[in-house]
This record gives sequence, C-alpha cells and structure tokens, in this order.
Amino acid sequence: MKRLDLIFSDRELDAILEALEQAQVPGYTVMKHATGRGPERVVTEDMEFTGMGANAHVIIFCEQEMIDSIRDNIKSILSYYGGVAYVSEATPL
Repeated sequence: MKRLDLIFSDRELDAILEALEQAQVPGYTVMKHATGRGPERVVTEDMEFTGMGANAHVIIFCEQEMIDSIRDNIKSILSYYGGVAYVSEATPL
C-alpha cells in the first residue's frame, strides 16, 4: 500500500478534489490551513480575513495503480499552480 501526500494552495482544493474524483479515489483526508516553510525560507501563513496564502494537505492511502491514475489527473494542476506530491510506503496496522 502507498501513501500519497499532496500539499498545495488552498484555493486549488476544489480542482484537486475534482481530479481525485475523476481518478475514482475511494477516500482521502483533507487538512486545511496547513502552514510550513518551503524553499523560499518563509513560513506560509494564511491572511486572517481573506484566507489567501493558506495551504491544504490531502492524504490518500491506495495501491500503486491508483497512484498512476491520480498522477495523470493532478499533474497539470500542480505544475501550473504549484504544490508538491510525495509517495511513500504505508503498512496497515
């Protein structure tokens, strides 16, 4: 089993979730308002009133075949708007 972590701008959440639906992902976890430091060495924070600048983190557990389908659906979104995607091994308890 694989774990896919997607971190991207919160404003692209609807597009990412639509891409996951098109890939027929059976389930995922969404965490909004993720913050952290990227290569720019600046901690990202959302702006209190507008929410601009906030990130979202989506976690998906699935098999490799599903990862391939997801990759095809989200690649253009992440390359155009920015964001990262990482795949790692996951072992159920």
